[in-house]
Amino acid sequence: MNILFAASEIRPFAKTGGLADVAGSLPDELKKFGHDIISIMPLYDTVQKNFRDLENCNKPFEITVGDNKYEGNIFAAKTSSGTPVYFIKNDILYMREGLYGERTGNYKDNSSRFIFFCRAVVKACELLGFQPHIIHCNDWQTGLIPAYLKITESENPFFKGTKTLYTIHNLAYQGAFWHFDMKLTGLPWSVFSSEGLEFFGMLNFMKSGIVFSDAISTVSKNYSKEIQTEQHSFGMEGILRKRKKDIYGIINGVDYGEWNPETDKHIKENYSALNMNGKKVCKKDILEEFAISSSETVPVIGIVSRLAEQKGMDLIIDAIPEILSMNVVLLILGKGDNKYHLTLCRLANAYRNKLGIKLEFNEPLAHKIEAGCDFFLMPSRYEPCGLNQIYSLKYGTIPIVSATGGLDDTILNYNPLTGAGNGFKFKKYGKKAMLEKIAEALKITGDERHKTQIIKTGMNCDFSWNKSAKKYEALYKTIIKKGSTA
Repeated sequence: MNILFAASEIRPFAKTGGLADVAGSLPDELKKFGHDIISIMPLYDTVQKNFRDLENCNKPFEITVGDNKYEGNIFAAKTSSGTPVYFIKNDILYMREGLYGERTGNYKDNSSRFIFFCRAVVKACELLGFQPHIIHCNDWQTGLIPAYLKITESENPFFKGTKTLYTIHNLAYQGAFWHFDMKLTGLPWSVFSSEGLEFFGMLNFMKSGIVFSDAISTVSKNYSKEIQTEQHSFGMEGILRKRKKDIYGIINGVDYGEWNPETDKHIKENYSALNMNGKKVCKKDILEEFAISSSETVPVIGIVSRLAEQKGMDLIIDAIPEILSMNVVLLILGKGDNKYHLTLCRLANAYRNKLGIKLEFNEPLAHKIEAGCDFFLMPSRYEPCGLNQIYSLKYGTIPIVSATGGLDDTILNYNPLTGAGNGFKFKKYGKKAMLEKIAEALKITGDERHKTQIIKTGMNCDFSWNKSAKKYEALYKTIIKKGSTA
């Protein structure tokens, strides 16, 4: 198959979240299966600064967005596995400090920036002579691509037989803009309707992807069901239920080349399921990183997270006094809403030597936390997939999670009677349920037999990209076989 993977960020070139990890790993894995696959993303300022050996493809083009004509070009590079990655260049739109915005908020012209990108992806196919069987679109930034293929390119023989898969990584971020931006798209006003791109009077890129794609996927089975409920749909339940036969859930994979305690270059000492001695060294190391002096027998609970309500930060902060009263050390690494920053700093001063806080994005330190902690806490309100709970399993760090989305799919609550399970999971979202589950985890793992069993089970779990990529491959074939259902 010829597969084009379109995303607004791709690791290692640019990253703000999990989308970049998926976009960096999945195409590489699909390439191993013998498919002809290319990836495409905007050429941001950060890419130009950090990757100076990009190849200029000399494929200039021009795209009109509303009253503005933007000139574009295509640059190229390859991942370490050899997958071609193409970059859409326009310095007016992409030569900025952030990918989507700055500290003060999102860029006001994000609508124009990603209208241009969506149209440029379609244009690039022809310029590069790459005729895709599947265009795999990801999140709102690529949501207009299926609409362009169904409407403006419907008579273009180059795209005859081209199908689209639209993956929702997080339904909360929809790309909603005021309705007058509709004229920027170049699409007819007739599609600005309740059956098309209109959503509560706004132009909605996410809805475009949902309505016009040939199939929709989410990053876990449970999340594919949750987004069809009023509680988790952010108002989209109606249109998603209408397309429920075309919605699939495929859990994200993990790059075990990067996240593996046996080979991890960021941690103090490597270890494996057969020899866990290095984990004790890593525990001592992470405590030193946070300047905390504690006995090696005191459990350490780690959190690596965006500091946001979605991630359960309100729950965590409210429960910190009770958590620390259980004779544990709590380490938090992350960055996010300023209100959480201020409160965490105050609490860190109040609970010196028990609570460690680092308000930053720091990937090497994230590896150290995964390796050095005894438990990893993820009490998310909703979590489309989640990756840290999967990393934790591999590192012998026991996850304590809320039963939502991908957390529910990947973590099985431990049963001390049968020995089945790889972590601890609370179903009712709330402070009381979380504290009870933490207490339960501490009590059960106080018995070395149970602790060893949970860790062994977790470290033997396989969430490699090979398994997930095979499911995507099968889904692509299904889409091509059944044709358009939109």
